[in-house]
Amino acid sequence: MFKKLLLAGAAVALMSAGASAKDLKLVGITVGSLGNPYFVALVKGATDETHQLAPQAKVVAVSADYDLGKQSTQIDNFIASGANIILVNAADPKAIGPSLKRAEAAGIVVVAVDVAAAGANATVQTNNVQAGEIACQYLADKIDHKGNVVIENGPQVSAVIDRVNGCKQVLGKYPDVKILSSDQDGKGSREGGLNAMQGYLTRFRDLNGVFAINDPQAIGTDLAAKQLHRTGIVITSVDGAPDIVTALKGKTDVQASASQDPYTMGKLAVQTGNEMMNGKKPEQTTMLMPSKLITRDNVNEYQGWAH
Repeated sequence: MFKKLLLAGAAVALMSAGASAKDLKLVGITVGSLGNPYFVALVKGATDETHQLAPQAKVVAVSADYDLGKQSTQIDNFIASGANIILVNAADPKAIGPSLKRAEAAGIVVVAVDVAAAGANATVQTNNVQAGEIACQYLADKIDHKGNVVIENGPQVSAVIDRVNGCKQVLGKYPDVKILSSDQDGKGSREGGLNAMQGYLTRFRDLNGVFAINDPQAIGTDLAAKQLHRTGIVITSVDGAPDIVTALKGKTDVQASASQDPYTMGKLAVQTGNEMMNGKKPEQTTMLMPSKLITRDNVNEYQGWAH
């Protein structure tokens, strides 16, 4: 559906190429971390779409490192530089609001990507509740709907909160599944997942499954289990990242990941921002992209993140 939407939008863009190509000069992008391949793919999609609409336009992408103060300064820099569109992966979905109001006052279109942000003109994100549901349904099925599990949380942005809520809704259906922990922040990173899992394995002698809120945490979680010689723990996550494809094909305890499409997300965000800049309001200001489950059984058919 979203590929069709992109094609339709591209057709509109071509019809008005003269105007949009002249008007679109600078797109600013601030994301959680450019050390995460997910955001690298998102930025690439946004950059490709920008240059398709306006070959001479400039794209500036920066890491906020999940720091609100840093991200606010980045947005102010985009405003000062005369950006036409800002894509923001909010470090704090509510507290970022004043910065986005300043952008709006400057006539800049703001599109929230991956997570919601107060004051954004539009939002493009994965259906994260659904992603959490399918990843945790698979986890529940793999442990025969009984046993001890951990939900390895992350930075408290809307995407993570939605995934955890989706997971809890599924696991809550099974009275014999006990959630031992669901509030520890794995920081969205491999190192954070490693540290969190080391703590779980020290505290819990009997652990059957872990839902990690993203693939980097899942990779770190699996590494910690290996280091402590704990095997047979079912690990699922969200992203469908290149590293998780390798993990699903290898000798790991990672069993499934609910996929995202960050490249298409970036393209759709720029396309939406460009249309709004030219006076065309989208039918929906919040666009949810569906997630599909990647497992050891179907990983060979998985196309990976588009690029």
